[in-house]
Amino acid sequence: MSYSSPDLDPAPCCETVPPLDQRPPGAHPKVLRDELVAAAQWVSHYLAEVPAGAVYRSMPPAHRQRLREPSLASQGQELGRVLDFVREEIAPYPTGNGHPAFFAWVNSPPAPAGIIAELLACAVNATCGMGENALMDLERGTVRMLADLAGLPDATGGVLTSGGSMANLLALATARTWFLAQRGAGDGPAYDRDHARLTLYYSAQAHMSVAKAAACIGLPAYRLRPVPADHGDRLDPAALRTAVSADRDAGLLPFCTVTTLGTTATGAVDPLEPVTVLCRETGMWHHADGAWGGLGAAVPALAPLYQGISGIDSLTVDPHKTLSVPVGCGALLVPDPAHLHTAFAHHASYLTADEPDALPWLSHATIELTRPGTRALSLWATLNHLGRDGVTALITHYLTLADQLRERITAEPRLELLAGGPWPVVCFRITDAGSGDPDSLHTRVARRVQVGGRAYLATVNTHGSTVLRACLCNYRTTSNDLDLLIREVLHATHTHTDTDGGHPTASHQTTRR
Repeated sequence: MSYSSPDLDPAPCCETVPPLDQRPPGAHPKVLRDELVAAAQWVSHYLAEVPAGAVYRSMPPAHRQRLREPSLASQGQELGRVLDFVREEIAPYPTGNGHPAFFAWVNSPPAPAGIIAELLACAVNATCGMGENALMDLERGTVRMLADLAGLPDATGGVLTSGGSMANLLALATARTWFLAQRGAGDGPAYDRDHARLTLYYSAQAHMSVAKAAACIGLPAYRLRPVPADHGDRLDPAALRTAVSADRDAGLLPFCTVTTLGTTATGAVDPLEPVTVLCRETGMWHHADGAWGGLGAAVPALAPLYQGISGIDSLTVDPHKTLSVPVGCGALLVPDPAHLHTAFAHHASYLTADEPDALPWLSHATIELTRPGTRALSLWATLNHLGRDGVTALITHYLTLADQLRERITAEPRLELLAGGPWPVVCFRITDAGSGDPDSLHTRVARRVQVGGRAYLATVNTHGSTVLRACLCNYRTTSNDLDLLIREVLHATHTHTDTDGGHPTASHQTTRR
């Protein structure tokens, strides 16, 4: 079939011009099918080979520069070049979180069900912000599934987000709107005066996204109150009460307290009930940042720590952390979803819904209008592949691995286990640091382990010291990987370096066996 246009010169008689829907960005159905099959085969092979490869590879400067400064050719490339590019230019240099010996941060590998669902959702390409479509209703359903696992009330609603940072931002913006509405501030000078006195409280162990979210809603740093933690790194309710009382006496307006369920540094869980009691007494909103540990109530071993979770005002959960949903899937859960609509519902004539009985669009519960349906389908697929028992078993697997790692550290005289948990975060230090600076040693050791490529861990500053920290959040990690990590740390401890950057003098960049 040839294509012609009165505005274009006709194609030469010896050429066959493809139909418009087969020109880029379109593709012939057979070409698309063949490339999808090739991509699926590569993905399966790639995931199977990840455990045998290096966790981390340093990217050559020239390669890094080539990715940063690409040039776009006049003529388009064949569709197959996409797979070639990923295989040659991207896949050899991952973050490393797909590898079972990656322990640095709370970044999980992608669950197979989520990978399949991401592709399918991309093909459907529905937006989950406006209109009515099946994926929007599926998002409402998956939010309810998360709320049920978290132990929140039946009426809970919410939205899926890009991650915990966005969920925390939505939560603080919602809390602000609710609080000022309770005071009847309206939109005039009273609103400005009250907003200028808003004060936020959170544990000193809270994730940095909380302070970042506060900045985004216009709260300056001098009205943020990092509350001291107790000996177990949990927010101290007595210190919180003292801080709130002092600020109220000074004429400020305490409007929200953020607790953390599974701190990034040590895996601690803040007490919920005493914070909620204080929030009810003082008219504050209680938001719980459970990006890492928001589903702990579903696990019998952790459930006692989650007493009172049904009484909070909002909860952040990151399925791409706890459940291995592919990256880009967080959630904000709100027992009374009307608060979200009050904070974010905006209307425009070009977006008027035709169905008067339809549910509010999800764009009215967040700041996004165009929203990907991949989040809902990949979460739904992963949850249904796991089942409720599978969710419990997955988290329990991480807890068990953490306990095993703690046992190995305790049994090694050259290492010292530090307090942590209950979430699977293990902090430890090197005991034979010599006369040098222990903080610098731990930083160098972590870098040497990373560059070695066989395992990957990071450091964290806790109780004034920089120590080694391992997070357990990979469903493919086994006890053998824990042994490997210990060996790599001990090897790196006694490796001489040419530079402070921690690059070993003897090559240790071998693949994992």
